[in-house]
This record gives sequence, C-alpha cells and structure tokens, in this order.
Amino acid sequence: MEAADGHHYVVKFTDNPQHRRVLVNEKVASVLLAHLDISQPESRIIEVTEDFLREYPEVFIQLGSSRRPVSPGWHFGSRFPGNPITQAVYDILPDALMKKVANPEDFLGVLAFDKWAGNSDSRQAIFFRARLSDWRPNQASGNPLQVGFVAQMMDHGYLFDGPNWEFRDAPLFGLFFRPIVYEQVRGMADFAPWVERIQNFPEEVVDRALREIPESWLPGDERDQLTSLLENLLRRRKRVESLIEGCTGGRINPFPNWKQ
Repeated sequence: MEAADGHHYVVKFTDNPQHRRVLVNEKVASVLLAHLDISQPESRIIEVTEDFLREYPEVFIQLGSSRRPVSPGWHFGSRFPGNPITQAVYDILPDALMKKVANPEDFLGVLAFDKWAGNSDSRQAIFFRARLSDWRPNQASGNPLQVGFVAQMMDHGYLFDGPNWEFRDAPLFGLFFRPIVYEQVRGMADFAPWVERIQNFPEEVVDRALREIPESWLPGDERDQLTSLLENLLRRRKRVESLIEGCTGGRINPFPNWKQ
C-alpha cells in the first residue's frame, strides 16, 4: 500500500490468520532491532479506513476458497525499499552475490536477537540492490555513488512463539536457511558485539516498545500479559551466549568452522 507519507508498505492486517498478536510481536521487534542497529524495514502503524476499503474492494484476505474482509483500523506496515514498480526485491540470492552483501554481520546480530526473543520460526530476510550511502553509509567506503546489495531482516511475527507468547528454545530456531551467512563464524567471539548489546539492553527501550502498541491490538488483560512477557525477556539477557551455543547441538551444525 502507498501511505500518506508517499512510501509503500507491506501491510499485515489485524485479521490475518496467524493471529492479531503477531502484529504486536512485529512492532516490539522493530523497536528492539532499531536500538541494536540491525538492518530491517522501517515500520509504521497504518490506518486503513472504511472509505479506503470501499474504494479498493480488491483488499481482502483469501483463505482457501473463502474470502474474508479486512477490518478498518490500525494495522502493521513494513516499508518496501523504494517503489515496487521499479525496485526489485529478492528473498534468495546465489552464493556469489550473497558474498557481496554489504551487511553480512547483521545475520549474526539477528541470530543473537532471535535466540534472545524466542523466535520459533526460521530467519527471513530480503535483499535489494541500492546505493549504499542511502541504506548502509558505514559500508559506502566514502563513495556516495557506490552500489551494492543490502540485506534487511523481516517477518518477526513468531518471536515469543507467535501468538502463544512464551519462550520455546530449540537449536534450529531462528536460523537463516542459507549456511553461507555463517561460514565465517569461528566461535562466540564473532557474536560478542551483539551479545554485549543485548546483555546491556536498556529497560527503557523495552518500555517504549510497549507504549507504542495500539490499544486495539491488546484487548482485555493482554497489555498486562505483554508486560509480563517483556519482563521475562529482560531476564533472558544473560542467557544469550548459551542459547547461541545451543545451535551447535542440533541435528545440523550451522557453524561448520566453529572452534570449541
């Protein structure tokens, strides 16, 4: 959808079949990842009005042969990196191009985050080619015209085990399906910057994430439930190293060059 600010957003509706709580998880993730400086699409709370839905009847939810209407109100928007007519976005790159992504370190940062936040899904990311000074100025090498591939981490609906709002830990949870992003991992030292940031994560940032959730997303006592969940998240900060190490104990070791 094109929003009033002129940008385009992939919008996740409160009526989505996964659950309304996945929008809460998305919004919380956007605030926490921004503080960790991990590349992600910019998020916005998008208002979808009754007038808009009348004007665009093609906006609906398709489930098998059934067609569900979208409720007017506040929904979650994930900013598309440009104009979808002209900007190509990929969820898979060949290995040769994966090695040229400007911000590969973010895959290590987001794995530490996913383990901390109990992401029970696999890691999702998108890739697009753009001017690095616009998206990753630290990788632009002083050349404002340098172009390269940028990775953004997206789809955080299954943090906290999705709508269950609990922490389920398993070795393969949160891993990106392309092992190439972990080839350079030699040990816990490669995760050290992210582990330190998480272990010292400010409580006030978590509080801000809670405050930014629309009231309509948290009916009944769900705001109290979310408050308790985020308190547990803060208590998990010291477990991040052991959760990352747990990846090596799964049926597939994602870090073939990890030196014990």
